[in-house]
Amino acid sequence: MNKELPACPVEVTLQLIGDKWKVLIIRDLLTGTKRFGELKKSLGTITQKVLTSNLRSMEESGLLIRKVYAEVPPRVEYTLTELGHSLKPILDSMLEWGADYKINYFKNVDT
Repeated sequence: MNKELPACPVEVTLQLIGDKWKVLIIRDLLTGTKRFGELKKSLGTITQKVLTSNLRSMEESGLLIRKVYAEVPPRVEYTLTELGHSLKPILDSMLEWGADYKINYFKNVDT
């Protein structure tokens, strides 16, 4: 990644994973290596073009590795790098916050 990074560390993080799809791709890859089709199926409404773009961007940023096997048809697998795995605590915090929000928000709306 040859881009100049923002001075603010929060902005750097958002630049790398601020897209909805990137966070969900990381979520899926935290459990292990996945093929393109597995990711697309798991993400549901993402288009092939958007998934490809996000995967390329994440590879360029050093968050994942793309491995192409010389087979017919070609097989491509995506795996998080150590840097990508280092985002797990952030996603764990997001999961916890989101679960608490769902419980507390709907609890407050019903009363």
